[in-house]
Amino acid sequence: MKIRHKIVWTLLRPLVAIFLWIKFGYSFKVAKNLPENYIVLANHTTDFDPVFVGVSFPRQMYFVASEHIARWPNAYKFLKWGFEPIMRYKGSVAASTVMDVLRKARHGQNVMMFAEGVRTWDGVTNPILPATGKMVKGANCGLVTYKIRGGYFVSPMWATSGTRRGPIHGEVVNVYTKEELAQMSNDEVNAIINRDLYEDAYERQSDKHYSYKGKALAEGMENLLFICPECGAHDSFTSSGTTVACSKCEHSFTYSENGLLEGSSFATVKELAAWQREEVRKSAEKGEVYTASAAKMSLVAKHEETFLCEGPVKMDRETISCGDVTVPLAEISEFAMHGKRALVFSAGKKYYELIPEKGNNAIKFQYLFEEYKKM
Repeated sequence: MKIRHKIVWTLLRPLVAIFLWIKFGYSFKVAKNLPENYIVLANHTTDFDPVFVGVSFPRQMYFVASEHIARWPNAYKFLKWGFEPIMRYKGSVAASTVMDVLRKARHGQNVMMFAEGVRTWDGVTNPILPATGKMVKGANCGLVTYKIRGGYFVSPMWATSGTRRGPIHGEVVNVYTKEELAQMSNDEVNAIINRDLYEDAYERQSDKHYSYKGKALAEGMENLLFICPECGAHDSFTSSGTTVACSKCEHSFTYSENGLLEGSSFATVKELAAWQREEVRKSAEKGEVYTASAAKMSLVAKHEETFLCEGPVKMDRETISCGDVTVPLAEISEFAMHGKRALVFSAGKKYYELIPEKGNNAIKFQYLFEEYKKM
């Protein structure tokens, strides 16, 4: 641990807490009665989650972060100097990330990471990465689980219209000592992590009816929704203000301040997203092909992008292609996304980034890939 990392943490933490209160109204409880050193695992709802979690912990921690932040030329210089984040390549085997986490934990340092690996798109916590329990046990330190409530409505993953202001709170769920963890199997550790971090934003909202106020609340929903439930058209949604509309059949609905859909046969984004996932499953069973009219593909190595090609995108049972580049699905272990439209995946020793042009949904390719991999 470098002294400057502790100093930066100590100086910035109270200032960040004030900023989070002013901007979001964020409230939190300070973490107490912690082990000598520990891994913090939290649910992932917004891009601000690292600071939402961090302000609860007076003692300095190292964060696991998506590799793409290392491609921010100016901001990353400060992040590396002040925080030295542990890089994780989404959409790839994270062996090097796990080793970095274990190395720091075994040297008595504290590490924070998001066990899902990705933000929630529909307000429900994603299952944790399967190797998480094994990693936690191997670290031979304590485990702290932390939950953020209200984050999904403050900053939906799909939204392009900025943040909203409404109730959001973070606090520790449970603390486990290394001795307690030693008595558990890997699966048992995974089970307590899934239990502690699980959050269904809409289930909580059904009891509370909180308002989350902001501008253009529905804008960007087409980043998640790509099948019209009325006419079945793909990539036909557009959004403006609080309204989402299909350009093919003129079906439209609005998104309210309490996160509900008005004018739709589905009450929530969660319900509409679940229906859409089922439609993708049916598409995979039929061997359907998903396309995008245009995209750019790059190779990423040593945090630098090298342009590879551009052109239409097509995914079928066997391959995904962009322009004149084709990659077999059998060579890809996992698809992932950073941001709202950037797909990343590794095949062989190459790490690809694919970004469909505006007007083309990206997440549908991840969903279809996941269904084809199950077959």
